[in-house]
Amino acid sequence: MADLWYAAYGSNLARDRFENYLSGGRPVGATRHYPGARDSSPPIDDRPLLLPGRLFFAWESPTWGGGIAFYDPDGEGTVYARAYRITAEQFSDLAAQEMRRAPGVELDLSQVLAQRRHSYGPGRYETLHLVGELDGLPVLTFTAPEGHGLLPNRPAPIYLATIRRGLRECHGLSDADAAAYLAAAQDGGESGH
Repeated sequence: MADLWYAAYGSNLARDRFENYLSGGRPVGATRHYPGARDSSPPIDDRPLLLPGRLFFAWESPTWGGGIAFYDPDGEGTVYARAYRITAEQFSDLAAQEMRRAPGVELDLSQVLAQRRHSYGPGRYETLHLVGELDGLPVLTFTAPEGHGLLPNRPAPIYLATIRRGLRECHGLSDADAAAYLAAAQDGGESGH
C-alpha cells in the first residue's frame, strides 16, 4: 500500500501543527521538538471527516501540559476529524513520533487492516483503528488502548486553541461552536472510558 488517510482529531486538526510530524519542528506553545518523517513532503490531500464515537481529554502531556485528546470509537456521538492523505512510510513515522519512538521503522499495518484495531503497545497513542475508507484507501487513526485507565484531565489553553484553529480551518466551525464542542468533550471525559 503506497498511500492511506490519517484521521486527526486533536491538535493535528491544525495543518501547520500536523506538518511538524512530517517536516520536523516545534509547534507553537509546545515544549517538544519533533524530528519529522523520512519523507517531509506535505500531505497529498486533506479533507474534513466525521467519525462515530466520542472525544475526551486525559493523561498529563509533557508537551503541552494538561490533558490531551483521545478518541473513543465505542462512545456515543460524533468526532470532528481531518483526514490527511499521506504515504504509508509517513504514517509509520508519524505514529512512531506519537508513540515517543524514533521514526524510521515501517509499521506492519496488516493486523489493523484485517481486524480494524490493533495495539502496538500499552502507551497512550499505541492502538491503531481502521475507521473507514476514502477514495478506496484505508483511514487510520490512533488512540489509547481499550481499558486504558487514563484519568480525565483538562487540557491546557494553548492546546485547546490549536484544536479550535484546526476546527475552523477544516470544518469551518465558529469560535462559539468549536468552544462548545470542546467543552462537551471535557465534561464527557469525566465518566472515563
